[in-house]
Amino acid sequence: MKKRCILTGIAAIAVLACTVKIIFFSQAKVEENAPEYVFYYADNQTEDYPTTLGDQKFADLVYERTDGRIKILVKCDSQLGSEEEVIEQLKYGGIAFARVSNTQLAEKVPELSVLNLPYLYNDSNHMWRVLDGKIGDEYLSKVQKYDLIGLSWYDAGARSFYSTEKAIKTVEDCQGMNIRVQKSAMMSDMVSALGANPVEIDYSNVYSALEKGTVDGAENNWPSYEAKSHYKLAKYFTVDEHMRIPEMQICSKVVWNRLDQNDRDIIKACAIESATYERTLWNQRENEAKLTAVKNGTQVISLSPEEKQRFRDAMLGVYEKYCGNYMDEVTRIIECE
Repeated sequence: MKKRCILTGIAAIAVLACTVKIIFFSQAKVEENAPEYVFYYADNQTEDYPTTLGDQKFADLVYERTDGRIKILVKCDSQLGSEEEVIEQLKYGGIAFARVSNTQLAEKVPELSVLNLPYLYNDSNHMWRVLDGKIGDEYLSKVQKYDLIGLSWYDAGARSFYSTEKAIKTVEDCQGMNIRVQKSAMMSDMVSALGANPVEIDYSNVYSALEKGTVDGAENNWPSYEAKSHYKLAKYFTVDEHMRIPEMQICSKVVWNRLDQNDRDIIKACAIESATYERTLWNQRENEAKLTAVKNGTQVISLSPEEKQRFRDAMLGVYEKYCGNYMDEVTRIIECE
């Protein structure tokens, strides 16, 4: 896959050197009504997942409001690579748009880690007060350091633990378990702080890892747990809601710089509108996913306030390691009204 990404980038650069009219994407008009630009949009989720449907809404809005001049082709289910690979292709213009987890972006832009801290938000309303306001706009702009343009925030719900052989009811239950995490240092350290062993595995390979016993559990939101049928193997879902990690719609800066201001304004407005649409779908999908899982035998474990505080207390070292230099920001987010 990495070889394919490198070849894609090399091919794109070669095309740019040959002509000004083609910039990592198709701009040649083969007929009078053909789009001026054709872009790829990457998502790692399934076709019917809320984020993918939000992506398609964005593509449809852009096509409509540019009178067909800009056509965006949404490629889901990791067709264009893992999130890590997609971010690299975006940096060099091999892909124009994507929806990616803030976890992956924080690996490139460390300041974004503040938004990923365990137990940072009281609830979803608190998170959206932060992201839909001045603070959220500031964090969207931070990805420009990595040659990306932040467009809007998508909902990804709250992440919780699920396991195969035993339910996680206390911090002690985590001891010695192998827990799948995204490729993220903070995620790994969070799991380690609970006494478990983090195992970094791409989302598309989690089902196989659960099936083979490579991991004893994983952590994710309800729709992700249900969409890839993880509930068939991991029957215990512990609602600890340790993280509410937002997801960002992003654009390649290479592509952005080739668009005029009018097209940029249209794309930005469509991204914000599609985000509102995605959040509505997310709430619906979250309820549906939970219902499907429970009907198929998932046991839901709710932690007592006292036990949840013990999980929270175990994260103090994670706060110090990743946000020791950003504690003013942490306070600003916690106190956001």
